[in-house]
Amino acid sequence: MSINNADKLVLPLRTDEDVVRLRQAVREALISIGFSLIDQTKMVTAASELARNTLRYGGGGESHILKVTNGGRRGLNLSFIDHGPGISDVALALKDGYTTGGGLGLGLSGAKRLSDEFEIITAPGEGTTVSITKWKPF
Repeated sequence: MSINNADKLVLPLRTDEDVVRLRQAVREALISIGFSLIDQTKMVTAASELARNTLRYGGGGESHILKVTNGGRRGLNLSFIDHGPGISDVALALKDGYTTGGGLGLGLSGAKRLSDEFEIITAPGEGTTVSITKWKPF
């Protein structure tokens, strides 16, 4: 996977307004790559869920928006990074309906379903990084 630094945007995630700015930036990046409206909606929804998790559970952080290529494929990679308490049981956190915050418990599992690639790097006391990628179909 290759990344051109000109195709990278870093945004803070500290307030609800930051989440709105992130959603707009993700949609604009997806449009520039040529994603369909359905795929735009999926990724903006996933980005919104992960950004809200970054705020609620991680105490805020930042998001990275990367336009990526892999061979002839083009896509968008989103990373959400916090320095919060981390996730002690990733398998449980990915279970539909599991929540520690009173929500529906579909944030992580929903984001995983809406993306083509999904990765969590976390440890208790070390924070969490969640990365998702969506590839544009040929």
